[in-house]
Amino acid sequence: MASLLGRFCRKLVVPSSAHGSRMVSTTSCGSETVKSLNLYSAINQALHIALESDPRSYVFGEDVGFGGVFRCTTGLAERFGKNRVFNTPLCEQGIVGFGIGLAAMGNRAVVEIQFADYIYPAFDQIVNEAAKFRYRSGNQFNCGGLTIRAPYGAVGHGGHYHSQSPEAFFCHVPGIKVVIPRSPREAKGLLLSSIRDPNPIVFFEPKWLYRQAVEEVPEHDYMIPLSEAEVIREGNDITLVGWGAQLTVMEQACLDAEKEGISCELIDLKTLLPWDKETVEASVKKTGRLLISHEAPVTGGFGAEISATILERCFLKLEAPVSRVCGLDTPFPLVFEPFYMPTKNKILDAIKSTVNY
Repeated sequence: MASLLGRFCRKLVVPSSAHGSRMVSTTSCGSETVKSLNLYSAINQALHIALESDPRSYVFGEDVGFGGVFRCTTGLAERFGKNRVFNTPLCEQGIVGFGIGLAAMGNRAVVEIQFADYIYPAFDQIVNEAAKFRYRSGNQFNCGGLTIRAPYGAVGHGGHYHSQSPEAFFCHVPGIKVVIPRSPREAKGLLLSSIRDPNPIVFFEPKWLYRQAVEEVPEHDYMIPLSEAEVIREGNDITLVGWGAQLTVMEQACLDAEKEGISCELIDLKTLLPWDKETVEASVKKTGRLLISHEAPVTGGFGAEISATILERCFLKLEAPVSRVCGLDTPFPLVFEPFYMPTKNKILDAIKSTVNY
């Protein structure tokens, strides 16, 4: 994990005023004030900055007033007041619906869904209201200030209702963006970009990494551009594409494959909707092979969309069929979670099979 989380040289957007931003390239941490943070602390820092930099911003959801079950909102109510950071009833449809209305009035509504598994009661509000608000009014009105945060994915003991990865449902919906960070530094920059983006965004946070992932995070206000994938490991034999917590598992497989003489290129998609097709296409045209991995079930997962797109764009360059290493087509299990998960060994086997095709 250390090698994956330790890549700090990337493009950041540093706000230069309340209404604008400027692009800067950071090549080292030498000129930055950084602090070692885990992922939930980085999220907390981003929320502090968002509330402090924009008096029109609000944070609300179940239990956020005392810090939330994962402590991501700790200290916010005490610092910014209970009028801007507050608890809601246990009603996801109402939480998101209120966020849409608040955003439609020109505010920044940062909504927390306690677990991504419970986002489904709000599905109609997200899909039929938030996603279509601008389009149906001919751009006279919008709710672009809406950001929906939701912890997703396996945690080792969550079972059916606290472990799901529902990102593919929302990637089918024009009018919203879907963002998933892989590390603390990415989480802070991507969340600030999401909050300030002029479109409603569903921001999934890998709860497995809330405390496990630790890295040096700049303390200043910065943003990481959306819809720009990152090649976090260069290689020549096969391209691997993933997002969120799964990237840590994929890099471990890349390291093991390297010991067997296989050079893997690893790409973090970061934004799933709209996703960076060009970066993935360029990589696959170089390697001739593609493997996609995610925790969600394989059937209808977002990996299928990536596979179809790359087949259309790179068909004559492919040396082997596109491989998908994903969750199983079952409800998320409890005691059988290790069998369900797309593990390092499953990915390594698929790498070798694809390269030797």
